[in-house]
Amino acid sequence: MQMGMIGLGRMGGNMVRRLMRGGHSCVGYSPIKEEVEKLTAEGMTGAHSLDEFVAKLSAPRTVWIMVPAGAATEQTVTELAQRLSPGDVIIDGGNSYFKDDVRRAATLKEKGIHYADVGTSGGVWGIDRGYCLMIGGDTEVVKRLDPIFRTLAPGKGDVGETPGRPANQGTADQGYLHCGPNGAGHFVKMVHNGIEYGLMQAYAEGFDILKNANTKELPEAMRYDIPLGEVAEVWRRGSVVGSWLLDLTAMALTENPTLSKYTGFVQDSGEGRWTIMAAIEEAVPADVLSAALYTRFRSRQEHTFAEKILSAMREKFGGHVEKPSAEKAA
Repeated sequence: MQMGMIGLGRMGGNMVRRLMRGGHSCVGYSPIKEEVEKLTAEGMTGAHSLDEFVAKLSAPRTVWIMVPAGAATEQTVTELAQRLSPGDVIIDGGNSYFKDDVRRAATLKEKGIHYADVGTSGGVWGIDRGYCLMIGGDTEVVKRLDPIFRTLAPGKGDVGETPGRPANQGTADQGYLHCGPNGAGHFVKMVHNGIEYGLMQAYAEGFDILKNANTKELPEAMRYDIPLGEVAEVWRRGSVVGSWLLDLTAMALTENPTLSKYTGFVQDSGEGRWTIMAAIEEAVPADVLSAALYTRFRSRQEHTFAEKILSAMREKFGGHVEKPSAEKAA
């Protein structure tokens, strides 16, 4: 199947590579010339303008947008709408706000252009591990795009069957799911990222307690010099708190035991805030997720070892480069 990708950075570029490995034909565009040329050398059909990009796609066209959420996505959708034809599909695979998806889908529908929102999780590791996909859109459109989703998703892999789950119930056990109409995909991804904040915060605080077990505030007989990297390693094996986030924490602590390369400045990308906003609208208590978000705000003022753990995990799963504080930048 042919697909066009706009945005060829860490995520978009690797998704193109995974699709081409799966036998799909890809056309790619990025305003960064070097990104286009690099992937063209790997077999992608490159384009250096939106007009050239659209011209190289066969109707009905499928265009996946993988650019930063907000103004960049809005502009790209608007410009594509002026160039695409009825029956074409625009997929937003970034971290857009689900209410924007509902609005965009309605606007595009007037032009006969389909829209799908796909929450995409997998970070820089997705090229090999696959991407967990949470999809919103019309059923027929999602079915039409199934070959793309199936290739990008992880598949069953070595994850065991859930006891009691009926066989052939759907695609969730393959790593992708049609969550509902437009906006549903990004809504599920939004909550996914809110939960991610909470999980990361729990690990961060736990390791901070372990690190400070040798503080002089404690009686000497109760001070422990805990090998943090080794604790992370042993927890990976058979523990109920094992997870991929813990795997990445173990990796970070092995590479840099004191986490000296991190200041503890932890950014948030929006989904955590939107999750709390949704909780407020639904009158659902979200104590842990709210606290995790507020801790990220506080991290930009003073930094603890817990925040360095958070920063390390963000770099490991998503390639997020830590932004320096204003003082450090100066």
